[in-house]
Amino acid sequence: MSEKRPTLFATVVTARIVRAFGFGLMSVAFALYLGDRGFTPFEIGATLTLALLSGAVFLAASASIVRVMGRRGALLGAAAAMCVAGILLGLPGNAFPIIVACLLGTLSAGAQEVGPFAAIEQHAVAESVTPQTSAHSFAIYNLAGAFALALGALAAAVIPVGLTPLAYAICGLALFAVYLMLPSELRGDAQEAKERRPRQLGAAERLALLFGVDALAGGFVVQSFLAYWLHVRFGADDHILGLVLFGANTLSALSYLVAARLSQAIGLLQTMVFTHLPSNILLCIVPLMPSFESASVVLMARFALSQMDVPTRQAFTMEAVAPEDRAYAAALTNAVRPAAAAIAPIFSGLAMQAAYLALPFFIAGGLKIAYDIAIFRAFRRRPAGPE
Repeated sequence: MSEKRPTLFATVVTARIVRAFGFGLMSVAFALYLGDRGFTPFEIGATLTLALLSGAVFLAASASIVRVMGRRGALLGAAAAMCVAGILLGLPGNAFPIIVACLLGTLSAGAQEVGPFAAIEQHAVAESVTPQTSAHSFAIYNLAGAFALALGALAAAVIPVGLTPLAYAICGLALFAVYLMLPSELRGDAQEAKERRPRQLGAAERLALLFGVDALAGGFVVQSFLAYWLHVRFGADDHILGLVLFGANTLSALSYLVAARLSQAIGLLQTMVFTHLPSNILLCIVPLMPSFESASVVLMARFALSQMDVPTRQAFTMEAVAPEDRAYAAALTNAVRPAAAAIAPIFSGLAMQAAYLALPFFIAGGLKIAYDIAIFRAFRRRPAGPE
């Protein structure tokens, strides 16, 4: 069994790289593509909302799918859906194929994880490591994904916007091929999600509620919408936007390793909060910048800090619950994020259409600051290990 662990972890990381590249590409190009297709800012926001909400629904249903198909089968099916979504998105004509593509639940609207991928993979990572190395392993997992996300954003600078749906479909096909290499042992543990459920409000539910607030806030400034905002506010084209977001996501990637080391010194929760809080202050400052250059600098600084809570948050969640509840906690906390984020883009679109360009940033930053304070107060006295 120990000989299979590295293979499992390596395959999961490879899958994360392939998927994140596609998500990074679409994070720059999706809203721009919709704009080129004649969508208004409100319609773009509504489409982003639909894509995020569908991704959350798919994730919420993943436990039932896993019980029928196994984890490997669920991942293969989701990868196939990602490929089909790219194909539908690129079909000419009216908006109907685009709506169907969003409804498949695997179309990333702003670099967020959608579909069942992350919940299943994070559970696999947790199974592959010890509690002492979990933060480092999650850092590697997220580091690989963040670099791929950055490369996907950079690819948007050279791939014509009209060809991004095809590129996304190819990523889905490549992801399917990677999941075929998963060990068959993933088929055998589908009962975990239904064997045990907390009967009262526990750590998983409290964390999911708080993560939902954070995701709701992030939904106001999803990366695809952020690229569109920079385009509208400063006239930046897809080439320069791809370069800027490549730099931002590269800084995010590097921050994961810093987060893993910092968590060993000050703890997981402290790393989550003390890096996230200043990043949200910077988020509120972005719309106050007078030029594209100054806004980009603030964004870079914000991205260097904003994702340090990702590997620590995942490790914290896995440590806060009993091992038999990890699948449930991963599914719940991952499902709530796209569901909560789905509410916001439509309102960001309305704000932009009404010329309130700064409002989404202020709402997002304010809610995220409130989340940081709330999670620190709720869990600062939590003893190590599951409740």
